[in-house]
Amino acid sequence: MTDDHKKPIEKQLPNNQTQNTALQPKNVATAVSIIPNTSAQSNAKVAEPQIKKVDIAIAGVNYPIYCPVHEQEELHSAVSYINNYALDLKRDAPSLSQESLLVLCCLSLYEKIHANQTTSEDRLQQDKQSEALLNKIMKDAQSIL
Repeated sequence: MTDDHKKPIEKQLPNNQTQNTALQPKNVATAVSIIPNTSAQSNAKVAEPQIKKVDIAIAGVNYPIYCPVHEQEELHSAVSYINNYALDLKRDAPSLSQESLLVLCCLSLYEKIHANQTTSEDRLQQDKQSEALLNKIMKDAQSIL
């Protein structure tokens, strides 16, 4: 394996411009981060996790990214979910550009995550209220006996 993961990747933009970015996900939850190429990094003797270039496809467009080898399975699972979600959106709105499709996909997935977090917080609050009520009932029952 080479140190190619520190080299920038050229990504095709819609109007044939190029943009240099090096993508390396720390974990799927944090998506990808841009890694600057600094001399301090290249001189550092810190052991880095084994990184591999992975080509992913979302809604028919390929994106090369760098991923720690031990996170590849999770990355492929996330890509599969996001790709299916994006393709469903594309079926509903076939005239959307790839950029607009991905923005809509991100916003829709955020809404799902936020709704799930709100539901979890509500459930936790209900559990606390149920526990408090149960404790009160048990205390009242003990005082009667």
